[in-house]
Amino acid sequence: MNTVFFKKIGIFVTALFFLWPLAQAEAKMEVAGWIPWWSEEAGARSTMDNIDKLDTIYPFVFEVNLDGTLKNRVNFKDSHWDKLFRKAKSERVDIIPTVAWFDGDAIHAVLSNETTRKRHVTEIVKMVKKYRFAGVNIDYESKLGETIDYYSNFLEELKKELGKKDLTCTIEARTPPDSRWRTVPDEIKYANDYKAMNKHCDWVEIMAYDQQRADLKLNDKRKGVPYMPVADNEWVTKVLELALEDIDEDKIMLGVATYGRAWDVTVAPDWYRDYEKVATLNSPRILELSKKYNSKIGRSEGGEAVISYFPDDSPWKVLNQLSAPKGTPKGYEATAKALLVATHAKMEIPVRFVTWSDSEAIEDKVNLAEKYDLRGVAIFKIDGEEDQGLWKLF
Repeated sequence: MNTVFFKKIGIFVTALFFLWPLAQAEAKMEVAGWIPWWSEEAGARSTMDNIDKLDTIYPFVFEVNLDGTLKNRVNFKDSHWDKLFRKAKSERVDIIPTVAWFDGDAIHAVLSNETTRKRHVTEIVKMVKKYRFAGVNIDYESKLGETIDYYSNFLEELKKELGKKDLTCTIEARTPPDSRWRTVPDEIKYANDYKAMNKHCDWVEIMAYDQQRADLKLNDKRKGVPYMPVADNEWVTKVLELALEDIDEDKIMLGVATYGRAWDVTVAPDWYRDYEKVATLNSPRILELSKKYNSKIGRSEGGEAVISYFPDDSPWKVLNQLSAPKGTPKGYEATAKALLVATHAKMEIPVRFVTWSDSEAIEDKVNLAEKYDLRGVAIFKIDGEEDQGLWKLF
């Protein structure tokens, strides 16, 4: 009897030994999301509705004044923040606010001076302690090349003062040099020292979006149709592989977008020549436009959803009566008609093109995060207008 019992225990322990690593691997993927101050109420509601899918929330609310002091764009005493913070704490979801700064000259002025840099660090630490946050997320963009070492010093000093609190660092996506330039410069001045950030930051969020025309190789490869992506899967892969040369995979949160952009494309004979930004759009509005203009939703080769149409105020909306050329990819019908007429008539024709990151595009990025064994994904942004299908991915 005892022998049988111990044999069963042995089998159970052996099974745990082999299955435990698999369970750990499944639990490794983390999900975080930014809640922007300009959509704070809707963002808080959507976050609460999906709190069980999240490990960390980033209230995107703090900005920096010219002198390095902080400015809070919201009031945490408002009911939507109070409810969200209570819910997050009950669900053991970390609250880590973002401090955002986009003025390169001001960033350099504050961080290059030891006195003002120390004062800035103190401001941030004081804020984290005041609200009992789990840490802070630093998002300083448009920095100057000469700020690189001062920024690393700032992160090192901030981490030291934060102690056990988390320091997370948001990084602009870096396109590999041989894809960014036709002729790679002899000297490239970056504003972020990836190795230093890997050392000083508990983890980083790579903003692998807003690609647009940054990758010359992909611009050439995709040139048969309008191409101004939020984040082409191939580009995201390049960005990741470059970052992984200096940053540990378990420290990388892959940033994924929940928005898209509308562009007015100037179609010249035989090519899509120029792109003028019209608007940044979220899924509900894009779906409205798709329905209004009877524009079919297609999928780009880079994995994004796309539509095209001639707006109501366009003199070229008469082209809707034409049939799209045979073989035109779904979603590109209006652009193909514009190219056909522009080429034959030897003239320029404007057409509206929208490309966006929907749940299917985000799923591709989640798969990349899993493939490269990353820490997880960080969603920008949660504002109630994200494609709700994305929450089924987690």
